[in-house]
Amino acid sequence: MIVKTVTEQIRTQGQNDCVDITATVQQAASRAKIRQGLATVFVTGSTAGVTTIEYEPGLVRDLKDAVRRLFPDELRYAHHDTGGDDNGFSHLRASFVGPSLTVPVVDGRLQLGTWQQIVLVDFDTHPRSRSNLIQLLGDLPVAFLVPRIS
Repeated sequence: MIVKTVTEQIRTQGQNDCVDITATVQQAASRAKIRQGLATVFVTGSTAGVTTIEYEPGLVRDLKDAVRRLFPDELRYAHHDTGGDDNGFSHLRASFVGPSLTVPVVDGRLQLGTWQQIVLVDFDTHPRSRSNLIQLLGDLPVAFLVPRIS
């Protein structure tokens, strides 16, 4: 069993910016040589989330509209008074989506559906550099476990 942790920085625009990170997570799994296991994606910070979606412009727009309807920007949130910030809705949106996602890895490939991509959504009010943690847990191919005899 091996555990490999990779940290990626992602520039986001805020305002519900939705970034497809599927290829980055798959590359991390491939580089780690995990054959069977799990890939966990975690975004640090309390105003961004990670989920899956069919990453196409219409559905991305629908996701942004849905979180705006659930947690409107223009409402007054207690966080604005106690935290001194204007992004109470950003924290609630991120809490609703969640900071992490776990995807099975089988034969070295993420087990995602045909139209399923992993996305990081930045709900904050301004552009940021997000720290995206990818942790891989699994078995290496047998060739990596057997000592080579010269």
